[in-house]
Amino acid sequence: MENILNFTRDDLGVWLDNKGIRPFRAGQIFKWIYIRQADEFEQMTDLSKALRKTLADHFLIERLILEKYLVSADGTEKFLHQLVDGQHVESVLIPAKDHFTLCVSSQVGCAQNCQFCLTAKGGLVRNLSVCEIISQVRDARYYLIQKGIDPLKLSNIVFMGMGEPLANYKNLLKALKIITDGDYGLKFATRRVTVSTCGLVPKITQLGLDTDVNLAVSLNATTDKMRSSLMPINNKYSLSQLLEACRTFAMKPRNKITFEYILMKGVNDSKDDALRLVKLLTPIKAKVNLIPFNEHDKSDFSRPSKIEVSDFLQILLDRNLTAITRKSKGDDILAACGQLKAKLIP
Repeated sequence: MENILNFTRDDLGVWLDNKGIRPFRAGQIFKWIYIRQADEFEQMTDLSKALRKTLADHFLIERLILEKYLVSADGTEKFLHQLVDGQHVESVLIPAKDHFTLCVSSQVGCAQNCQFCLTAKGGLVRNLSVCEIISQVRDARYYLIQKGIDPLKLSNIVFMGMGEPLANYKNLLKALKIITDGDYGLKFATRRVTVSTCGLVPKITQLGLDTDVNLAVSLNATTDKMRSSLMPINNKYSLSQLLEACRTFAMKPRNKITFEYILMKGVNDSKDDALRLVKLLTPIKAKVNLIPFNEHDKSDFSRPSKIEVSDFLQILLDRNLTAITRKSKGDDILAACGQLKAKLIP
């Protein structure tokens, strides 16, 4: 039997129609699964007994197994999920003043081999299914309910966890449809959902055509030579190709693409790097997130000093580039940017 969380509402409507059942029932079923957090079809009391039995005969409603979790000193929570085949994946719940953001994974491991990223050390194991992506979000809301917190306080989703989302495009797209289903699904506004990529150029263009979600690009260098040494994807899609895809990315008039720039001491943090970054991004509707490198014992990279980070930021601001320094959260539990590994927590 298949996990029903693999189905978008349209998919489920087609399935029901093929069974001679009116497709509008898909909306009722979605409300039970995503809004009321039902785990059994028998709970769906506005459906006939016959329909409930048909659903139970063909589908499962399953949650991820929560293997372990850690809580950071800043309140960030990292969840280690066990999947049906025994693999593991991590997601991160990040608290803000009046809401939560969930950092979601799209693959077990990652094939992109970015030199600064801990996830890349183990390579790619496999893509996550739609239900494995969706369950991270659904289960996080259920977790908030259990803590007595309004589940809708989880209002922001960032695909910045394990894996390259655009390399799992088909499943990502279906998951996004469920996440942003405003009537019956998880009801996230598209402006509060961000997909981050290392630079899969053809899929960037496609994402803009297929969705209204936000795009974030992991940039991290201002020359092809440096970017290729840090991010092998640049050997396939150069900086000029990447930036042209960003310049022409289809998005709402007020939106901007977020460029993530991890500052590594002595690598990409010079004044010349900052000036080149301004030149590269001026033709694009861009904003920059500067991220001082989150150190871990598997990497020789280090973070610049606070003064060096501040000086780099000021160069961008003085030249009218929208930019902030992003404060890392959860780095004491290896939950910060580039640190997810999905190893068993001792």
